[in-house]
Amino acid sequence: MEKIKGLIDAPFTPFDAAGEVNPEPIAAYAAMLAKNGLKGVFINGSSGEGYMLTDEERMLLAERWVEAAPAGFKVIVHVGSCCLKSSARLAEHAAEIGAWGIGAMAPPFPKIGRVEELAAYCETICRAAPSLPFYYYHIPAFNGAYLPMVDLLRAVDGRIDNFAGIKYTFESIYEYNQCRLYGGGKYDMLHGQDETILPSLAMGGAEGGIGGTTNYNGRELVGIIEAWQRGDLETAREKQNFSQEVINVICNYRGNIVGGKRIMKLIGLDLGRNRLPFRNMTDEEEAAMKRELERIGFFERCNRF
Repeated sequence: MEKIKGLIDAPFTPFDAAGEVNPEPIAAYAAMLAKNGLKGVFINGSSGEGYMLTDEERMLLAERWVEAAPAGFKVIVHVGSCCLKSSARLAEHAAEIGAWGIGAMAPPFPKIGRVEELAAYCETICRAAPSLPFYYYHIPAFNGAYLPMVDLLRAVDGRIDNFAGIKYTFESIYEYNQCRLYGGGKYDMLHGQDETILPSLAMGGAEGGIGGTTNYNGRELVGIIEAWQRGDLETAREKQNFSQEVINVICNYRGNIVGGKRIMKLIGLDLGRNRLPFRNMTDEEEAAMKRELERIGFFERCNRF
């Protein structure tokens, strides 16, 4: 299977004033991401508030993203759910509409506590869309599935033909590299933490990744990879350090899902508010966050429309 090179964005879900899904901004959203160097999207995941969406809303969003995708722009649909039957239906739908791939994190409930349980969960989803590459989304901070990923690769190797790899959103660069080396580099290991792209390139040999701050800071994050590829380590370091400064700001405002989504409004694409139980930012918090971003020169370096 094709291995992804470059960065895939995890987009926010647009909502209207009434809190309903609003697909209208998606065409402009896709064009902006492509213009700023992103290679595709991983929709309906954590940044997209996927677990707060109905299956019908998730399918609508998938259809609109596939329709809006520029040529060569990959649409990967997150289909993880607490209901495995829903995951299978969402996977089937993704294949029907021409999505490039699918992915799933372990459900937050019931908690998966054994590698074999996780492999069986992935296998059920993969069987529903056998023609699409599947990526397991490893983000144990969200679901408590602190399981060894090399063991997962061993469990699926030779068992799930369309298991493409892992979106690895965890702090262990060592384990990330061990997964990358497994089977002579058999699986596609997508780095999932924007704050450590450079060390994953240097130690882990990363070639692709999926990020959330790429929504508004994609130019700089893509720039880290470009600088590394041309041997310009100092530029790569500066861009990584700047990207960490941006993350430091959003951490003051409930992280990427809340603070980051409001940044989209500040750069020209209002995607609405977050769904409950997220606590939305106040106007005063938005103004304070804007001042913090101005102090680090963010608006001169952020994504452009």
